[in-house]
Amino acid sequence: MSYDNILYDTDGRVATVTLNRPEKLNALSNELRGEMFHALKAAEADAGIAVVIIKGAGRAFSAGYDLQPSPDPNHPHTNDWTGLPDTGTTHPQHYDWSRHAVMGNFIIWELAKPVIGQIHGYCLAGATELASACDLRIIADDCQVGYPPVRAMGTMDAMWAPWHLPQAKAREFAYLGDPHSGADMYRWGWANYALPADDLDEFTMEFAQRMGHIDNHLLMYSKRSVNRAYEIQGYKTAMISG
Repeated sequence: MSYDNILYDTDGRVATVTLNRPEKLNALSNELRGEMFHALKAAEADAGIAVVIIKGAGRAFSAGYDLQPSPDPNHPHTNDWTGLPDTGTTHPQHYDWSRHAVMGNFIIWELAKPVIGQIHGYCLAGATELASACDLRIIADDCQVGYPPVRAMGTMDAMWAPWHLPQAKAREFAYLGDPHSGADMYRWGWANYALPADDLDEFTMEFAQRMGHIDNHLLMYSKRSVNRAYEIQGYKTAMISG
């Protein structure tokens, strides 16, 4: 299937979803998010795919949520709630806005296959939530990661910082949202690897290809086991309490 806001490619057992609105620094519109989730579900259903990479075209991973109104409410992937987990609290169509954002990212959490976030340039606001939802993060050491909206608009939609950062830094993110380098985010444990931006594509693909040698079912069981361990500690409840 063709998409308007993302690119979907496969290389062996690795699928790559590229956020493709470079003129908007890959701002996360409803259309883009819908297409991204559709592509992730397609990769999940493809027995030939073992792992998925999410990355951004152009100068940034993503500058965060697109705050402009959806230009086309009839777009085939706008407000497509297929695959959202049942929280038992409300009908999926009522998740807008922050619940829509958070519950959408749970699709990545629940996906049967590992997802790697390949992060460069800028990863701001809602993009930090998307990246944090990925199983693994590989980041350019000069990337800027921050959440500026907490200074004027509201709290994080998904409260990821306390789960991924030391407490003092989690509080700094929640209170100020100042951007920090990819090297710092690696040092604080948010990213698995930090390296020069020019090496990011090759390193991430080689890393994903290594995972691709593992049986799909074994990867699925490993991911599910790790997920459940965090869920017992209240991970999902924390994410929707922003």
